[in-house]
Amino acid sequence: MDSIFAIQTFSILITILFLDPIIALEYPQEIINNLYPDLVSNANGTVATPPAEAPARNSSSLPPALFVIGDSSVDCGTNNFLGTFARADRLPYGRDFDTHQPTGRFCNGRIPVDYLALRLGLPFVPSYLGQTGSIDNMIRGVNYASAGAGIIFSSGSELGQHISLTQQIQQVMDTFQMFILSLGENAAFDLISNSIFYISIGSNDYIHYYLRNASSVQSLYLPWSFNQFLAQTMKQEIQNLYNANVRNVVVMGLAPIGCAPYYLWLYDSPNGQCVEMINNMIMEFNFDMRFMVEDLNHKLPGANIVFCDAFEGSMDIIKNHNRYGFNVTTDACCGLGKYGWIMCISSDMACGNASNHIWWDQFHPTDAVNEILADNVWSSLHASMCYPMNLQQMISQNTK
Repeated sequence: MDSIFAIQTFSILITILFLDPIIALEYPQEIINNLYPDLVSNANGTVATPPAEAPARNSSSLPPALFVIGDSSVDCGTNNFLGTFARADRLPYGRDFDTHQPTGRFCNGRIPVDYLALRLGLPFVPSYLGQTGSIDNMIRGVNYASAGAGIIFSSGSELGQHISLTQQIQQVMDTFQMFILSLGENAAFDLISNSIFYISIGSNDYIHYYLRNASSVQSLYLPWSFNQFLAQTMKQEIQNLYNANVRNVVVMGLAPIGCAPYYLWLYDSPNGQCVEMINNMIMEFNFDMRFMVEDLNHKLPGANIVFCDAFEGSMDIIKNHNRYGFNVTTDACCGLGKYGWIMCISSDMACGNASNHIWWDQFHPTDAVNEILADNVWSSLHASMCYPMNLQQMISQNTK
């Protein structure tokens, strides 16, 4: 069996190597089918689930639930139930997770919202598609995030099925209706208004759309106008959530994808230098998002919306990597080729110790980086990257 998989792996790698770099993320369907014959199955019985119980809650003032909207940065297993190549339901993904088994998280271990859930005294938030529909399973939070999803509906569609931002918002609204029917309108509104909503999405609109020039988008939008379009779309979706009684929102900015191993290879980066053109776009997008959040906080009575600049926090880690204990800053722990740009599909492709790596695979950070960023979101422990306040300060303000 191992020899067969090795031959299949070799075949896909050879195919990737001879693809035009600009379309290197597209894979022939027959190879996908051979590697993953059960791709469209729901993965029941094959994917480990995180611990169901949360640690004891230290304060009744803590939010009652955590709801997560986003892409692969916070997907905890949604794509295990979809027909897509963007899945993380096989080792080595999850090898350093609590269960040491893959769960659908695009990481060797925990994702940022796992660490935040623990800070909030909540269990790891279950995937919307993975839960049974029981109110008891949803009342402490739901994760709607889907790998490959973007702010634009079609971003990431070449990888297969995903749940876009608009679709995730609709799932949130469906969940609210279930709460109203089961708990009553007042109790449901109280739950929704006191819960935390965490949004982390947008990278795929660059990785799988703008930078690939899908639909000739670059001839229609200059980078600055594309960024503004994304920010305005996000603004409307946050307003939709506000209209449904959501009040406490953490909006994550984008990480420096110009430093990701895939783009270091694609742009033939010398000495692992980040791709400035890409990072400039990300910084501008984050600026637009921060301004948008400030505007919403002024216009929406009772809204507590926080913007956390993942670019700022990530660059602090990259620039001060020795202080954080990272000695591998450019190469992916799991991957092949220069910088490890070829996607992680086998345990044989992974390094022995991910804790000293910044990057887990071609696009995603390691568990160690996720913990640092989560600490910053929670309390600005390592660097101040959240505006106008961090999550802990938001919660403290709400209890006054």
